[in-house]
Amino acid sequence: MEFYLLQSINYFKEDDPFAATLLLSAIGSVIVIAVIVNVVKRSIGESPVRGAKVGSGVSERRFSIFQLHKVAAAYGLDKDQSKLLEYVFKTDGVSNPAAVMQNANSLDRHFKRAYKNIEKRAESEQEVQEFLYTLFSIRNTVDNREKNTNPAATSTKRLSENMTAVLSAGPDKTFSVRIRSAKGDALLVECPKNAVGTPIKFPRGTTVTLAFFTKSSKGFSFTTQVLGTTSTPRGPVLQLAHTGKSHAMAQRRFRRKEVFISCDFSLIHIQEQKVGKKIEKKMVVEPRPYQGTILDLSAGGCALKTSSVIPVGSRLKLNFENSDKRLLAALGQVIRTNRGAGLGIIMHIKFLKITRKSLNSVNAMVFGYDKD
Repeated sequence: MEFYLLQSINYFKEDDPFAATLLLSAIGSVIVIAVIVNVVKRSIGESPVRGAKVGSGVSERRFSIFQLHKVAAAYGLDKDQSKLLEYVFKTDGVSNPAAVMQNANSLDRHFKRAYKNIEKRAESEQEVQEFLYTLFSIRNTVDNREKNTNPAATSTKRLSENMTAVLSAGPDKTFSVRIRSAKGDALLVECPKNAVGTPIKFPRGTTVTLAFFTKSSKGFSFTTQVLGTTSTPRGPVLQLAHTGKSHAMAQRRFRRKEVFISCDFSLIHIQEQKVGKKIEKKMVVEPRPYQGTILDLSAGGCALKTSSVIPVGSRLKLNFENSDKRLLAALGQVIRTNRGAGLGIIMHIKFLKITRKSLNSVNAMVFGYDKD
């Protein structure tokens, strides 16, 4: 074949220089196309997770890299996020990336499978944590987009029974309560209790604010008035006036999940000492830990119930376990407190510093990827 081509080229060089140029251009084009096809084939089989293989056969042929890039751009994903999402969808043979991204249950099925694969196939612990961090950054991005596109709640008559809410009757009167019923002429909310467990009485006409969160973690609040109190088989309840004017609250960045996790925490003090002409700050952890229970958890912080009185603004070192009994640690700050049902207070804590491994474990618990 090579000899034939050389003969042809020599022939055209002697008799037709223009024809020889055309022949050389055609041969060059064939070579370039072959190289491009080879590169594309190799890139299809590549995976950001070393040792992991993407899907094959029919699934590969159905996958569209162009659709994937379009979806990634729509969600504002960066290069690393887009590459990992491509691996997840190629591995599972996803033919319609946009539809999967808009269906939380479907997306979680694919991401949970990827979560397990990454833990098994990544070459080092550092690589595992980097890929998991990227995976959860994609998931939180999708979650935040969903929150911002959900329709606003319009009427308190649509609230779900047993939904958790926060009742506020003033700066120092904030209570965690549950909605008992939204049916009928009044909204029934469980009566808040004081520190000794006695129901607090609110005069008729008292103005209160009720804040609540939907299943997608979108927050709303409304201001209403107390109509009275009444007894139910589940205890005394406040009767609040219905309203159709609920307002969207500033959105949390991360999804929260109700949990019940034992926790110990220690107060942190900042000590300053002069070293030469400079003032250096040092964190000192109190040796005596306090006990508490984490009631809800997110990548950004938690709500922790304790019998200890901790001032707002305090910095804490928290230790708790994940579902695999692995110890997690975080540095947090108390941003607000309110009385819980019965004895104790609930501290709302913002994470100031948390290791990537602990953060990935928290996200796995929040999204349920830690369950088999």
